[in-house]
Amino acid sequence: MSEAAGDASAGAVPSPAETDPQLTRTRATAVEAAVGAYDIRGRIPDQLDADTVFSLGWATAVTMSELHTSTEVVIGHDMRPSSPGFARAFAAGVETAGSRPILLGLCSTDQLYFASGIVDLPGAMITASHNPADYNGIKICGPRAAGVSLASGLGRIRELAPTAPASGDGGIEVDESAAAQMRQQYAARIRDLTRVDEVTGLRIVLDAGNGMAGRLLGEVFGTDAGAAAVPFDVIGLFTELDGTFPNHEANPLKPENLVDAARAVVETGADLGLVFDGDADRCFFIDEAGATMSPSAVGALVAEREIARSRAAGVAEPTVIHNLITSRSVAETITAAGGRALRSKVGHSGIKTLMAETGAVFACEHSAHFYFHEFFGADSGMLAACHLIAALAESDAPASRLVDSYDRFFQSGEINFTVADPDAVLADFAAHAEDFPTNSVDDLDGIGLQGEDWWINLRKSNTEPLVRLNVEAASEAHMRALTRRAEDFVTARA
Repeated sequence: MSEAAGDASAGAVPSPAETDPQLTRTRATAVEAAVGAYDIRGRIPDQLDADTVFSLGWATAVTMSELHTSTEVVIGHDMRPSSPGFARAFAAGVETAGSRPILLGLCSTDQLYFASGIVDLPGAMITASHNPADYNGIKICGPRAAGVSLASGLGRIRELAPTAPASGDGGIEVDESAAAQMRQQYAARIRDLTRVDEVTGLRIVLDAGNGMAGRLLGEVFGTDAGAAAVPFDVIGLFTELDGTFPNHEANPLKPENLVDAARAVVETGADLGLVFDGDADRCFFIDEAGATMSPSAVGALVAEREIARSRAAGVAEPTVIHNLITSRSVAETITAAGGRALRSKVGHSGIKTLMAETGAVFACEHSAHFYFHEFFGADSGMLAACHLIAALAESDAPASRLVDSYDRFFQSGEINFTVADPDAVLADFAAHAEDFPTNSVDDLDGIGLQGEDWWINLRKSNTEPLVRLNVEAASEAHMRALTRRAEDFVTARA
């Protein structure tokens, strides 16, 4: 794919069609259930079917024409059984709206973001990420992989979709030339940014969970994208693309899905394990002893590397964004490395927008999403993985000691509570902040309490009647005591 989108100009935005009223109502119910704060997810076929996806493709094309005068959309899909058909349905909706779909076929989400970035076009990825096999969804981005939320386009898409014309199959085929160029340029960019192709002497285990990382293994580390294979060993687990997930869910947030990689690392004497989610935009890490490495610690390490690179290029105080659930060690590391630490809400769309506004060089979340300025501000599990491989190769220490200095606090992990009125629970929690020895209270994302060496955050889900609790403290005993107090508070009001 070329670095420019060409000279396409915006045409007339099609008017909402006169559709069958029952079809409009059916679509409206499905769209309302599936569209969340940052992306689209739903069970198939009761919440998402080909017609609903067609209508969302039509609405996306109309919205992107309105907001960005874009008349082309790049589209990719993961390995779920319904994904190829959904990608064609979405592309047919785009075409019906008068725009040109560029169908890339199978790819990871970060490859779709990369494609959006290099051609300066909006994009759509058909995937349900880490969700179980009976789900699918759509991640939408603006030109150059810009984040799209309810406030920046997704709300308009939700409004328009029920009014789309009757669906049809445009018979749109994968643009094999564009897809091949994307894969080659993506692999080259990952290697150029990390020099991972110069690493020797390591053994890495990569658990793809039957997701898209199985394809990335051959493209980034092997010869499938046209480059020479990397000069170190990569042992692949569950690399066959299979959206029914026959071995384990492709969800590294669940500890049980890390067991196979941890066992393989120990049994093979590997230096590092990589565990990807289904669409491969997120990666968890396993050290040489089989222990899970803290995503915050990994984020701090990569932040330090990105700050050093930027300072060497003449940036006096590079900005690094971290969401407010990451460990305090992340902000401390950023400051110590000469960077500016900036807290953000949880969620990829907001972080991408903040990165664009501030020129941040890197951002990280507690959930193992890592965002890079040199990757169009998008998150990439593979780029983060290659940074960690490069850092490990440069160090005399094993992976467990590589992140020791960045892992200084104890965290509860995210604890979810089902409540009748999340807003009332948060308001009550803020009103009782004095029950804790609190130095400060903020409402950046939910309610945050800060102490000398601890913090508590309670925030609501964007999609469910849940509140989510996270706690961190300098000692495990203090963290557990604070967690119990906060749990008791929320449980009493559930």
